[in-house]
Amino acid sequence: MAGPRSGHPSHLSHPEQGTPDHRTDVGRRVVLLRERLGLSREEVARRAGIAPEYLAYLEEHPAAPSRTSLTRVARALETTVAELTGSDVASGGGRANREARLVALDAAESRARIPDYGVGRIGVESDAGPGIYPVNYSIVGDSIVLRTSAGSPVAAAAGHEVAFEVDHIDEALSQGWSVLIVGHASLVTDEDTRRRLDEAAHTEPWAGGDRQLWVRIRPERVSGSEITADS
Repeated sequence: MAGPRSGHPSHLSHPEQGTPDHRTDVGRRVVLLRERLGLSREEVARRAGIAPEYLAYLEEHPAAPSRTSLTRVARALETTVAELTGSDVASGGGRANREARLVALDAAESRARIPDYGVGRIGVESDAGPGIYPVNYSIVGDSIVLRTSAGSPVAAAAGHEVAFEVDHIDEALSQGWSVLIVGHASLVTDEDTRRRLDEAAHTEPWAGGDRQLWVRIRPERVSGSEITADS
């Protein structure tokens, strides 16, 4: 395995002297994820076992890092190579770990896995049949909240029982976890509550458009599972 300075800029091609405006999508994702975790370049570089100068180069210049370097940086940023590169290849294509075990998580362990905000999936039943939709979500108190638009399948799920899932896949280690929440969905109608949710939202819905309705899911059953391997 290469030493901690593998992937130094001198090992890469140098198209033209770059500035932050020349960053690739990978560089932008590295900056976004690093800042989201509240980490400095030095902290990420130490986590990844690479030189800080290399991380700076990756963030600010066009670069063609090796798979090994990408894997190290992805692990340091608590994500996957596929997510870091924006690959359109479906997750889960890695080789299975023979030492892996499927472990059931109790409700408390399952809740602890879920970040305070991110992207999850909501499963709803409609007149057209069952559907699963990716959504930006936040956790507020004991509830899952998400924004949607009037007339959407998610808005139509208000008043019904829904399933909500969040998961994480580590391609490099062929490990991951999945948490399922089943609960009652309702529209947030109180104006003060809606205003507080608008102000506290971590991001605009990725899908864009006019999404002024807030849906709250109050968990009734929480379960999860994790694929892990003994070290």
